[in-house]
Amino acid sequence: MREAASRVTLLQLFRIDAARTRRFVLDEQGVTAIEYGLIAALIAVAIIVAVALVGTDLNAVFNTISSDL
Repeated sequence: MREAASRVTLLQLFRIDAARTRRFVLDEQGVTAIEYGLIAALIAVAIIVAVALVGTDLNAVFNTISSDL
C-alpha cells in the first residue's frame, strides 16, 4: 500500500516538474529583458563615443574663447 502511494507521489512530482520545464522553455520574458539590456548598452556606448569625439572639439572652442578674453 505504501509503495503505491509513493508511486503516485513520484508520478505527480514528475508531472509538476515536466510542466515547470515546459513553461520555462516557452517563456520569452527573460529574452526580452536581455534584448532591452543590450540595446541600452549599445546606446550608452554610442553616447560615450559621441561625447569623446565632440569633447575634444568643444575643448578647443573653449580654449579659443578663453584666450581671446
